[in-house]
Amino acid sequence: MTVSAKWYGNAFIKAFNKEIDFDTDTIKVMLCTSSYTPDQDAHDYKDDVTNEVVGDGYTAGGATLTNKTIGYTADTNVIKIDADDTSWAASTITARYAVIYDDTGTASTSPLLGYIDFGEDKSSSAGTLLIQWSADGMLKVTVS
Repeated sequence: MTVSAKWYGNAFIKAFNKEIDFDTDTIKVMLCTSSYTPDQDAHDYKDDVTNEVVGDGYTAGGATLTNKTIGYTADTNVIKIDADDTSWAASTITARYAVIYDDTGTASTSPLLGYIDFGEDKSSSAGTLLIQWSADGMLKVTVS
């Protein structure tokens, strides 16, 4: 399975304009079906995201990330963000995408950071759907 993580194009602008504070804001991950089509250029707030999953064990808006970290590795010039793995226990859901966003409480002002494409639908049936974030971080950027 090929999994890819991508930034939304406006995420850095939002961060530099102080709309996103990864350390202190409520950062969430929501799941979307394969009917959602991510658009890195046009999607900038949560209200642009469609086809959020619905099912037992899943709460609209997704899960709050815990133990968030942001760091820079000088040897590789890589900035990465990370958090604890995220799971939905006792769930019956099917998802293709995980969208990471800063939850302000209002969809039209909740900036998108990035998304994960699982490469195929992932499902749980009265079980746990787990996102095990990469040891390389959930999202990263190389500074050059």
